[in-house]
Amino acid sequence: MVTAFVNGQYLPLAEARVSPMDRGFLFGDGAYEVIPVYSRRPFRVDEHVARLASTLAAMRLNNPHTAQAWKAIIGEIVARNPWEDQSVYLQVTRGADSKRNHAFPGPEVQPTVFLMSEPLVTPGAEQLARGVAAVSAADIRWLRCDLKTVSMLANCLLRQHAIDNGCAETVLFRDSFLTEGAASSIFVCKDGVLLVPPKSHLMLPGITYDVVLELARSRDMRHEVREVLEAEVRSADELWMTSSTKEVLPITTLDGRPVGSGEPGPMGRQMYAWYQDFKLTVMRNG
Repeated sequence: MVTAFVNGQYLPLAEARVSPMDRGFLFGDGAYEVIPVYSRRPFRVDEHVARLASTLAAMRLNNPHTAQAWKAIIGEIVARNPWEDQSVYLQVTRGADSKRNHAFPGPEVQPTVFLMSEPLVTPGAEQLARGVAAVSAADIRWLRCDLKTVSMLANCLLRQHAIDNGCAETVLFRDSFLTEGAASSIFVCKDGVLLVPPKSHLMLPGITYDVVLELARSRDMRHEVREVLEAEVRSADELWMTSSTKEVLPITTLDGRPVGSGEPGPMGRQMYAWYQDFKLTVMRNG
């Protein structure tokens, strides 16, 4: 049985219910996080909880729990579900009002809190060995992509564009500059230098993005955090997509053309190995 959490109750996922008047359902008025769990230990949970708090504050939505309380709920969801490696989904909406109104409801309306867990599936050896295909598209999303909200229609359309083309991801460009992927951060390797766009309102501040940059700094991998031109992406030696579930995954074709040699490159293989070592160290040390 899969256990979920809804507004203070742990219950079977199949029995979880929220009101159709919930503003998350009506307006996409909510925030979310996806937290990877390895051997029943949530990875970078402090950073995920802090990002959630930042999104809620920007949305003017009162955070219903302290950081410690969030971690306790996440830990309980992990403990109550059957998988050693999990993907915990956490969502907070502004709650259910008695009427449909674009304006925020009063303080009598309490946020809706929902958590669930699924098995965590990370890229397998074969996928890592050959890499994945990606397509590109114009970044059609709104101007607050730094907020991890449940208003995801544009991301879903862009992700479906990849699926329709038999690809794993859509690489996004805005005004001839790289932003990110539909559901990932994008890293570029060119002439032995790792390139990535800086955090801004046009991209999500990725947790895995941070880990990759921390590893690049600590292991002396040459890197630059700066605006990355579309032309640099299309002439890259290597491209990677990173996320909490994809970890560090090489992109070996873009729009049907090979990236570099068309095979995963040495910088990506090195970063993947560093990431796995780092993950194991964090898990061992709690």
